[in-house]
Amino acid sequence: MACRPRIPEELRQLQRAGKLQVCTALQFRELAASQGLEAAYSKTHVVAAGSCEFTDQGQIWLSLGPCDPPLRLKQAKLGGVEASGGFGPGELCLPIGGGLDSTRRRAGAHILDKLLMGEELPLELLGEATTLHPRREFQSRLQLKQLGTARLFLSRAISENGVVAVSSAEGLLPGPIGGLLGPFGNALFSCSGARSIGLSMPGLSQLGPGQPLLIAGAIGQVLGPGSGHQPSCRRQLSGHAKAPGATVAAAVNLQGLQRQWLKPCWFEGHGAALLIAVAAPVLLLNEKQALQAAVPDENLEAPVLDFSIPRRIKPSFGTVSYGALLKGKIQVDGRLVRAAPACSLNFGDSHTELLSQKLKDGSFPIRAWDAPLEAEGSLHPLDS
Repeated sequence: MACRPRIPEELRQLQRAGKLQVCTALQFRELAASQGLEAAYSKTHVVAAGSCEFTDQGQIWLSLGPCDPPLRLKQAKLGGVEASGGFGPGELCLPIGGGLDSTRRRAGAHILDKLLMGEELPLELLGEATTLHPRREFQSRLQLKQLGTARLFLSRAISENGVVAVSSAEGLLPGPIGGLLGPFGNALFSCSGARSIGLSMPGLSQLGPGQPLLIAGAIGQVLGPGSGHQPSCRRQLSGHAKAPGATVAAAVNLQGLQRQWLKPCWFEGHGAALLIAVAAPVLLLNEKQALQAAVPDENLEAPVLDFSIPRRIKPSFGTVSYGALLKGKIQVDGRLVRAAPACSLNFGDSHTELLSQKLKDGSFPIRAWDAPLEAEGSLHPLDS
């Protein structure tokens, strides 16, 4: 099989000349299945992969302008939501998740949406009085356009793979990706399978620090390994992770975010989260990368975990294929269980198409990665 090796500079030249050939992850897999890997590789330089998943692991960082007399921020509320200070005279941090007050259903994710809508939100500040910062209180109203710097940080913007959640307990079990009916009434899967970045790019091997990502329509960048980074997880022979695996953290400016690919949500019994689309280019530089990007849903696996056990290590029922998950029924412990995505396939697909177009027209840069993600990483439990 003749898959001629390429280098990133070659792809950048093709992009500048308007000749870069791009398709989505699903399109590349269909092409490889119908015409063979060699033909698919010759017709594709870059694969656009992405998904739209829930997360409550992130923060909104806002840099407020000075007031007179000066105030050194200690505590704050924005739009009625508690925020943290103490990171500098005017630095404000709101977690996107959290909260259990179902009557209010507000958290940082909802404040983000209101800011992007252009709403003017009430701002209440408490100061830590010092000689140079004597002011103790400040009240005003704030819009996104008044902020010099406003960023969204995602502690776990991308994971290689997801999990399939089930419950062996009686009744309804609230969770971070939706309600689970037990015993074994339904299954929710958090990763979109072959569409996703991690299952098109095992090890997230091309996502070193500084690499660009498309986050809710805006260009952000990889910061480094994300929360729960475990690149040495169990893998299939193809190299694809059989667990969440490697992760990346990312940041993006709020001003470029588009609300159509970003939705605040609320899970009863768990709190707020953010449904957000993230996409990344997978450069096809050699035969191995093409082979990995061509593996279909039927040959990709996700672990099935019992979420009714509130422990760090949950009982596992093995793995199931994304082919079965996407068809809506899986076998769990001898039972036939209905499965549904705890992510938006439609939003993810439309956002990935946007990345594909941006790669073709040159508005999304192709860069070589100077340093890969850290190869080491494990969770160190806080055992008493």
